[in-house]
Amino acid sequence: MEDNDILDTSDGDISDGPQPRPQSLMLAFFGNHVLGEGRLCVYSGSIIDVLGRVGVGEQAVRSTLTRMVNRGLLQRQREGRKMYFGLTPQATRILNDGRTRIWKQGAVNDDWGGDWTLLGFSLPDAWKRQRHDLRSRLTWSGFGALYSGLWIAPGDVDVSSVVSELGLSDHVKIFHARADQATDIELMIRDTWDLERIAARYVTFDKRWTVHLGTGSGEDPIGTRLRLVSEWLWTIRTDPRLPARHLPPAWPARAAQETFRHVARQTEAPALRMARELLETTPLR
Repeated sequence: MEDNDILDTSDGDISDGPQPRPQSLMLAFFGNHVLGEGRLCVYSGSIIDVLGRVGVGEQAVRSTLTRMVNRGLLQRQREGRKMYFGLTPQATRILNDGRTRIWKQGAVNDDWGGDWTLLGFSLPDAWKRQRHDLRSRLTWSGFGALYSGLWIAPGDVDVSSVVSELGLSDHVKIFHARADQATDIELMIRDTWDLERIAARYVTFDKRWTVHLGTGSGEDPIGTRLRLVSEWLWTIRTDPRLPARHLPPAWPARAAQETFRHVARQTEAPALRMARELLETTPLR
């Protein structure tokens, strides 16, 4: 199971924006309203109410909760006749990683110092699943395929824990380096990453959310914020935060990030107030 797959919010065409997956919306819900609030679990009826506001039906919510328990992302806790759900350590780690990507790092890399992380691997031909898992985790960590078995990411990226978790330490070598002057970095970036597709995600997000600027939180701030965070995560999930000075002029990530942050600010307090009214919680044992 890969973080990149877990946090993928969409099967949809980028021109129409993402079609949210219930599991990703569920993780966004727990990231918004449980992560950072201490050891809490939430009544299933409250979860059904909130996800119903973004178009997820009751049966889909219940089946997603069961599936996420089976995958080790949520844990059940019965209180009388009611069932509550809380985060597992694995889900907490994934959500903290997502929180860093969303709220701390940002989408625009103005601070790149010229360093690259290189990862080389050679896996047996029969290891198709391990190869897929490694590539998925590398993509989430900001890597692109320079060559088939040599991946590269801007900055000093620590992926040793990822490699260890996948049991591939004996098949992977990691280096930190700087490019020689003979290397055309902009050409290398264009050859390694699909800049057009990455840019299209930011343009799509910006078009969909600029209409919310200055309109307040609306009648359903908790649903609006849930969609906002889910769609922003969909937007940034394949963006390696390439150095801004080596990207095309007017790179759309900057405008999209400003839109995201503005709508996030205007929905934050109203969504928290609504969550206190709607969510029935209990301490996680």
